[in-house]
Amino acid sequence: MRILFTGGSGKAGKHAVAYLLAQGHRVLNVDRVPLKLEGVDNRIADITDAGQIYDVMFSYAGFDELEPGTGVPKFDAVVHFAAVPRMLLTSDNECYRVNTLGTYNVIDAALKAGVRKIIFASSETTYGVCFADGERKPEYIPVDEEHPVVPEDSYAMSKVVNEVTARSFQRRSGADIYGLRINNVIEPHEYAENFPAYLADASLRRRNIFAYIDARDLGHMVECCLQTDGLGYEVFNVSNDDHSVGQTTEELIAEFYQDVPKKKEMGQVETFYANEKAKKLVGFAPRHTWRDVLDQR
Repeated sequence: MRILFTGGSGKAGKHAVAYLLAQGHRVLNVDRVPLKLEGVDNRIADITDAGQIYDVMFSYAGFDELEPGTGVPKFDAVVHFAAVPRMLLTSDNECYRVNTLGTYNVIDAALKAGVRKIIFASSETTYGVCFADGERKPEYIPVDEEHPVVPEDSYAMSKVVNEVTARSFQRRSGADIYGLRINNVIEPHEYAENFPAYLADASLRRRNIFAYIDARDLGHMVECCLQTDGLGYEVFNVSNDDHSVGQTTEELIAEFYQDVPKKKEMGQVETFYANEKAKKLVGFAPRHTWRDVLDQR
């Protein structure tokens, strides 16, 4: 596929782009800074500027595409990860503006360019737990895609708005538009650097619902969505299969979720951030775990 990928220079994006390149796709990374990765094309653009995004959507990816003399090729898919990546980086209203306007511009331009497959990054924060003022527990566990999304902060609000925007565009266009409610992204080197602290103090992972997603498995999820047609509009939780701490499910429930209803019986280390929908509908099969790097405690 010929793919336009926004935000490929970021923490999550760079691993997803690398994964897609390894699958044989051509990727044009659209970001404020280029991604220094062999095989990727880069374009500097501002997602909040509709004219820039519209122009890039109809542009050559690289000089080699001039050679056939047949004009600008069409993108087969758009993957939209570009955003202010969390609260407390910019002003709240700027975070909201960039994320909502940018997503509108990207989806609008993609559909006008005839793209029929769009994947966009939503967030675990939509469930209102991550950036709550004080402790906010899930309404039930495990948290699946039917769980209410009622966040309090500008970042998570922007992600909920983006889901509504995407659903509205999909209804009018009939294209496939899939949203990924991505859990806390972990790069491979972070297991050794950060996870010993999580094993010592599970409360450090409370706001992430004790879950995580390996950056490489996130790339796999994007590929699964690219290869799955005909779902219309869907949102998917994206997480690995196990907790990001050493305690068992029963131990975590006893300490943190004693009064939280349990929607089903769960395995000994099964994630509280349910990923069954992604497995069932697009064939998501996460392979990585911190347990392969650190001794299980």
